[in-house]
Formats: sequence, structure tokens, C-alpha cells
Amino acid sequence: MDHPRLILLLFLFLFLPTSFSFTCQTPSSNGFSNQSSSLKQQILELANSASTVKWMKGIRREIHEYPELAYEEFRTSGIIRRELEKLGVDYKWPVAGTGVVAKIGSGGPPFVALRADMDALPIQELVDWDHKSKVDGKMHACAHDAHVAMLLGAAKILQEMKDMLQTTVVLIFQPAEERGTGAKDMIQEQVLEDVGAIIGLHLAPEYATGVVASRPGEFLAGCGSFKAKINGKGGLAGVPQHCFDPVLAASTSVISLQNIVSREADPLDSQVLSVAMIHAGSSHDIIPDSATFGGTYRAFSKKSFYALRKRIEEVIKGQAEVYRCSAEVEFFGNEHPTIPPTTNDARIYQLAHQVSSKIVGEENIELAPLFTGSEDFAFYLEKVPGSFVLVGTRNEKSGSTHPAHSPYFFVDEDVLPIGAAIHAAFALSYHSYSTNSYFL
Repeated sequence: MDHPRLILLLFLFLFLPTSFSFTCQTPSSNGFSNQSSSLKQQILELANSASTVKWMKGIRREIHEYPELAYEEFRTSGIIRRELEKLGVDYKWPVAGTGVVAKIGSGGPPFVALRADMDALPIQELVDWDHKSKVDGKMHACAHDAHVAMLLGAAKILQEMKDMLQTTVVLIFQPAEERGTGAKDMIQEQVLEDVGAIIGLHLAPEYATGVVASRPGEFLAGCGSFKAKINGKGGLAGVPQHCFDPVLAASTSVISLQNIVSREADPLDSQVLSVAMIHAGSSHDIIPDSATFGGTYRAFSKKSFYALRKRIEEVIKGQAEVYRCSAEVEFFGNEHPTIPPTTNDARIYQLAHQVSSKIVGEENIELAPLFTGSEDFAFYLEKVPGSFVLVGTRNEKSGSTHPAHSPYFFVDEDVLPIGAAIHAAFALSYHSYSTNSYFL
């Protein structure tokens, strides 16, 4: 090979950019022409237009006034369907009872999914504002009303830019996230069929409005609950030798469970095991026939999560046997389902990171710490690569300072165009990611 060619190849290899940029393929070119600025500008202009912002605020406020709990989101899904019809977007309903799934784009592969949850919480709102919940004992205290508004905002942007879409975008409006079962039910209805990647956004008052945070790999803890019943032999407390004391067996079980985390787990592998309730007997001088107790366990790695569950059962049954009792341990229930750890795919995380930096600026991107909270978005991540992303909404001036699930929780609505733009940019950029080797 002659020297000029060798020098040219070395130059191309060493100096051509390999980082992500907003790109689109043009029919007139062999490869990709970089239209980063114009594409970003178009997304931001559509997201921040006065009419779009007003429209998203209106949707969010309408949903906020009439919150609905898990699998009761009929009015909410009706609002979603109404707005999708106005946008000319095809959808399927009902999915998993009250869910809505819409599609925008080419109709062919690659498929990319955007998800928003819809359900509210059984909380009495204490925020005094014009659009306060009109339903006693129910409130959107986890920003799901805003999540829906942002995803509809993305639908509006994508519909206006659909000629540029070389993907099929699947919009998932999911019920029952707070119950922990909505994502599983949506998956059972094949909403992830052919989907190559998924992103989910969640508003977070831990970060200022305009800040975006996530992390690759393990992010949110898996969460499970357990309930144990110790069966013994009751009798008079004054003659305990005739009894098999379930209270004593339960007490030693609770203490022994704490040793799993303190003495068996790697200190660098964070785990939580908490017993939060215990019930036994009704008289001060009668040993009862049984005692029940229960709690929660959490871990960030799937291996540790399922190992922790196994040891909980072993310890309780072992301690019961020591005291001549028997034990029943239950891990599954409709009220407290088991949710696996939320683990972001490293490559999709990187795509979401770079897309978000185009919207809010690299200076507003943060590496999030591990959180012991859980999210049923984890079920999607068990099926397809994806990323869960936190979008800041903290703003002292607007009163958006309280944590989620607080009766004083309030959303800074300036976040709505940010979330809509990130959703849309991720969808528009996914084709480049999925078809170009330099993103892998």
C-alpha cells in the first residue's frame, strides 16, 4: 500500500467522530449527513411552541383534577384517545384493561417504544391550587399526569415530523404502575412485539427543572415483600413448657433475618431487609397458637435479589423448627407484587444520555446514584434493552419541592416540553443507532 493511502486511512480511523449526533439519512447520499442542529432546533421549536405548551398543560391539569387508581383509568385513557384522534394517530384500546398503545412512523422495523404510566395514588391532596384533585382521597402525587402529557407532547412532535421517521414508534400508556403489575400485564398483551429498545421518563423533585439524570446498569432496587406465619401450640403463659411458643420463634426469626444483610451480604452489594409488622395473640397471659410478621426486601442485582428471597425463607423456617414450630412463608400477593431491579442497558443508556444532552445541554446531565425505590418499568427491561431516566422538576418558586407520594407534591410544568422533546428526540435518533456500527 502506498504511503498517501496509508496516511489517509490513519487519519480517517483516528480523527473521524464516533460520538452520537442527531442524524438522518437522505435519499441523495450514500451514508449519513449530519443535520444535528436543524433537527434539534425543529424538535425544540415544536416542543416549546406556545400552543403545544398550553395544550400539554391543559391535558396534565385535566388528568390531575380527576385522578384514577390502578386499573380504573377509564377517564384518563379516554383523554389520551381523544387527543390521539385529534392528532391523527392510530391506537389500540383497551390493552391490559385501561391501557392505550399507539404507533407513529414507517410501520416497519426498527421499532422503538416510549412509555408513560397513568395511575394515581390513594392520597388526599393538600396543595391549594386551581386544578386541585376533585376526587376525595385520590391524587396524582407521582407525576403520572405529567408523564402522560409529555408522551402526548412527543406524539404531537413525532406526528408533525413523521416524514423524517425511519422507525415505528410505539407509544405505551400503561395502567397500574403504583400496584407494580401494569407493565407485566402490558407485556402479556404483546406491546413489546418487535420492539428493539424502550425508554421511560420519570419526573424527580430531587433534581432541578432542566436537569436529567440516569445511570448505566443497576439503577433502582428490586422490591419484594414477604409474610410469614409461625404455627405453634398455644396455652397458658404461666406454664410455657406445655406450649410451642410461636412468639419466641417469630422474635428470633426477626433478629436472625437482620444477620443476612449484616453478616452474609457483601458490604459493597447494597441490600435492605426490613420487618415492618408483627401480630400475635390478644391476651397478656395466653401464648397464641400462631404469630405472623412481614416486611420488605430490596437489592440492586438480580442475583442478590433472588438469593435474598431464598435466604429469608430458609432462616424463618429454620428458626421455627428450633422452637418446635412450623412456618409458612409467602412472597407473592396482588397488593405487594415482586418487582425486579431496574437495570439500564449500557448502550441504550448512552443513547438516552446523548439525546438528553442535546435537549438540555451537557452541563445539565448528571450521573444518578443508586435508588432503593422500585419501578415496574423493570419488567420491560427484562424483555428488551432500554433506559429509565429521571427528569428534574425541583423549583422553589413554583412550589415543586416535595417528594413523590407526598400530599404536597407539585409539578413545575416548565418540565413538560423538556420531557416531550427527549421522548421525541430518542425516537427520531433510534434508527441511526440501530443501523450504524459506530454507535455499538
